[in-house]
Amino acid sequence: MKIGLRILLGYLLIVALAAWFLLAVFAQQVKPGVRSTLEDTLVDTANLLAVLVAEDVRDGKVAGSPMLERVKSIGTHRVDAKIDGYLKAGYNYRVYITNHLGIVIFDSAGLDVGKDYSRWNDVLLTLRGKYGARSTRAIAEDESSTVMHVAAPIRDGDKIIGVLTVAKANSTVQHFIERGQRIILQRGALLLLLSLIIGGTFAWWLSQSLRKLMQYVTDVEAGKKVALPKLGHNEIGTLGRALESMRERLEGKEYVEQLMHTMAHELKSPIAAIQGSAELLLEEMAPEQRSHFLGNILSQNARQKQLIDKLLALIRVEKQQHLAAPERVALRALAEQARDDCETRLAARTLTLDVEDITLPGDPLLLRQALGNLLDNAIDFSPDGSVITLSAVRRADKAVITVVDAGTGIPAFASERLFERFYSLPRPDGARSTGLGLPFVREVMALHGGAISVANGEAGGVVATLELPMT
Repeated sequence: MKIGLRILLGYLLIVALAAWFLLAVFAQQVKPGVRSTLEDTLVDTANLLAVLVAEDVRDGKVAGSPMLERVKSIGTHRVDAKIDGYLKAGYNYRVYITNHLGIVIFDSAGLDVGKDYSRWNDVLLTLRGKYGARSTRAIAEDESSTVMHVAAPIRDGDKIIGVLTVAKANSTVQHFIERGQRIILQRGALLLLLSLIIGGTFAWWLSQSLRKLMQYVTDVEAGKKVALPKLGHNEIGTLGRALESMRERLEGKEYVEQLMHTMAHELKSPIAAIQGSAELLLEEMAPEQRSHFLGNILSQNARQKQLIDKLLALIRVEKQQHLAAPERVALRALAEQARDDCETRLAARTLTLDVEDITLPGDPLLLRQALGNLLDNAIDFSPDGSVITLSAVRRADKAVITVVDAGTGIPAFASERLFERFYSLPRPDGARSTGLGLPFVREVMALHGGAISVANGEAGGVVATLELPMT
C-alpha cells in the first residue's frame, strides 16, 4: 500500500473516530439537556402556582376557587405560538393538588380527584420536605409516553399542608430534541465531509510530491536524463535537493574516473605515434622520410585535438540534465544548415532533403550538431557518386528524422556496440573516427525526450532514425 493512501486512511480513521465520539456525545446530550430545561420550567411554574393557591387550600376552598377554575379552563384556550419553527396550538400542562395525606383534591384534567397519590415520588418526597419529581409512562408499553411530574409544597407558614404538581408530557418537547439531534448529525456529516476533502487534498498533495520524487529516483536509477521536479520549500523538497546533490557528487566522481580511464586509453595511440615519429626525426634521414614523419605528427596531433573537442562536447551534453531554454525549431531550416555545414565533404556525393514543414521545441545548436554527426557517418561510409537522403516526416505526435546512406552496412558483430564511447568501425579508406559521434547524438535525443536507432536498410546501407516529440 502506498504511503499516501496509508496517510489518508489513517487520517480518515482518526477523523471518523473523533467525529463519531463527538457526535454521539452531543446527540446523547440533547435529550437530557432539553428535558432538564423542561424540568426547570416546571419547577418555576409549580412553585408559583403553589404560592397562589396556598390560601384556598388552607381555607378548604379548593372546589370553588376562582384561581383553580381558571387553571382548569385554560386547557380549552387556543395558543398560536411559533417556537423555533414549531407551531404550538394549545396548553400541555396538567395540574393537580393533594392534601397533606396525599389525596388528590384538585385535578385540572378532572381525572383522579379523590385518589391516593401519597406513594408517588412527587407527592411523597415533597410532603417530607424534599424535592419531589417523577417521570412516569402514561402507557406502560410505550416508552415515548412518559410524563414529567414536578411538585412544589403548599405551605401555611412553615407547615406543608399540601402538594401542587405540574405535569407535562415529554413528547411535547420531542420535536425539539429530534431537531437538535438532526442538526448536530447534519453539521457533523458536513464536518466529516470537509475533513475528508481536506484530508484527501493533503494526501493527494503528499502523494504527488512523493510520486514525483520516486519517479525521479527511478529515472536516475535507470540512467535517464531527468531534472529534479519542483517539490516546494518543504521537507520533501529538502530531501529531493539533498538526493540531487548526492547524485551529482556520486555521478561526478564516477564519471571523472571513467573519463580519465577511457581518455588515457584513447590518447595512448596518437601519443605513441607522435613520440615514435619525433624520435625518428632526431636521426639523419632523407627529406621525403622527414616530410612523411612530420605529416604523421601533424595528423596524430589533429586526431588528438578532434578527440578532445568531441569529448568535451560529449561531456557538456552528458552532464546537462535538461534543456535550459528550449526554442521552436524549424526542421527544414535545420536540415539546410546541417547540409551547409558539410558541403565541402559532399563534393563527390549528393545529399537530398525531403523535409516536411515541422516545428518542435528544442535546442537548435544541439540538434544541428546531432544531424551533423549522422551526416558525417553517412559521408564516411558512402561511396563516391552515391546519394544520401535526409528526410523528416510527422507521425502522430512525433517528428521522425532519417538519414539514409548507400554504404556497406553495419557488420553483425558491431550492431550492439555502436553507442559505446570510443567504439568505431574502420572507414572504407582505413581511417577511424573518435567513436564519440553516436554517443553524442544519443545524449542529445535524451535531452529532448526523443530516441535514436541505427540499423541496416532493407535496400542496403544504413538508416539512422531520430524520433522527437512535437510538444
